[in-house]
Amino acid sequence: MAYCPLDERSVVEYLARRPAMGSLFSDFNNLTVREVGDGNLNLVFIAENRFNPDESVVLKQALPFLRVAGESWPLTRERVRYEVQALLKQNELAPGLVPQVYDFDEEMSLLIMEHLRDHEIMRKALVARKRFPHFVDHITTFLANLLFFTSDLYLTSQEKKLLEARFVNEQLRKLQEDFIYTHPYMNSPENRWNPLVDDAVQAVKANPALKLAIMEMKEAYMTHAEALIHADLHTGSIMLNCSDTRVIDPEFAFFGPMAYDVAAVLQNLILNYLSHFAHTSSEERVAYQDYLLQMVREIWQEFARKFDALWRAHPRGDLVPASYWDFPGGAEAFAEYRRRYLHRLLQETAGHGGTKFLRRVMGIVSVWDLTSIADLTQRAVAERLAIRIGSRWVLERKAIASIDDLIGIVLEEASTVTV
Repeated sequence: MAYCPLDERSVVEYLARRPAMGSLFSDFNNLTVREVGDGNLNLVFIAENRFNPDESVVLKQALPFLRVAGESWPLTRERVRYEVQALLKQNELAPGLVPQVYDFDEEMSLLIMEHLRDHEIMRKALVARKRFPHFVDHITTFLANLLFFTSDLYLTSQEKKLLEARFVNEQLRKLQEDFIYTHPYMNSPENRWNPLVDDAVQAVKANPALKLAIMEMKEAYMTHAEALIHADLHTGSIMLNCSDTRVIDPEFAFFGPMAYDVAAVLQNLILNYLSHFAHTSSEERVAYQDYLLQMVREIWQEFARKFDALWRAHPRGDLVPASYWDFPGGAEAFAEYRRRYLHRLLQETAGHGGTKFLRRVMGIVSVWDLTSIADLTQRAVAERLAIRIGSRWVLERKAIASIDDLIGIVLEEASTVTV
């Protein structure tokens, strides 16, 4: 059928016409539909059998414009194809850590997938101070597997280039290039920020060293085609419960810098840490903030350990053939090369993460952790910390030797807060 945006009334009729849905629903007349999309790009519906909630799916349909900005900002609907390709690849390399794909209608720019009805969005769960004992293991498996097995460390040169050609994703990449690395640091009409931090925002825009460093990170984002990255891996793109974790919404996926995905996870956890200066009373706050920082530490350590183990077990890529190290002292040299590689990733994690701190405070889209703080004075406390931490992560990235250095910057800046 020709493209047209669905609504709650037309979804049932649409599902009934899709052959793949016949095995999922026993009676289309019993379906209820609700629109739940609260993101920046797409329509999202949940359809379920009112008499059997196990019969349910999620439909995600791309609009031909940027939803957060309106119809004046056109955007390709092809992004759904990239999302489907990414989900299929992610399920191949990290099975069980993303939703299952049931159907894809390219003409309608529509994806039908597993309904994670026993899961919740991580961002809001963290504001509510919930704890997830398996998250570190799950997210580090996702990161290590996806980043290693789609890189030149594992793939042959030809395999890598053929896979990369399937993920050009030029329009959504351009959005990130503009909205993360460029527009927030200049006069651009879509930027918005808390007026109580205007002085800090203007200081960032006028800081030559910081703007030069941000542009270096933009260059890395645009040119370091290291692996297939999710490219939007914030806590709003993770659904989980106490035993299961799923990464969702990979429509931005392309071949980019590995550190970008790692940075997104760590930076979002720290933004949540900062939000608790307003969300949570002192005694509970300290305990939960300690939990978040320990999670940041463990995610980096576990990611680095798993990535290194995969590299040692599968050194088949054309970047550094295993036979390259076949000489006296080669094993030690290989170990040193891996150590330097991971150290560079940590430093680039600081650079990309720092930039993302800044854009969440002074760009087009903030995060619910902060915007849910109704009192602008309280919100400004967290936002000023985000600006200072982000600036330091970017500017001091080349001096970072361990994950504790990054956490140390957070603690130094947070120690100035009196609540």
